[in-house]
Amino acid sequence: MQNFTAVIERDETTGLFVGYVPGWPGAHSPKGPPSTNYTQNLEEVIAMLLEDGAPKLEGEFIGTQTVKVA
Repeated sequence: MQNFTAVIERDETTGLFVGYVPGWPGAHSPKGPPSTNYTQNLEEVIAMLLEDGAPKLEGEFIGTQTVKVA
């Protein structure tokens, strides 16, 4: 079993959500309403991508940080 970090974002204009794996082009879920099961969508996409072999991640997700600007 492999673990991947996923990011979920909400589009301010449409209110739709999209999930993706940072550094892995193509590893994302389609935009959808808040009720969409992103975990299941991402699992299906990742499983399909893994059929072509292990990914070469272009980066590694480290975390988030709040930056305050006066």
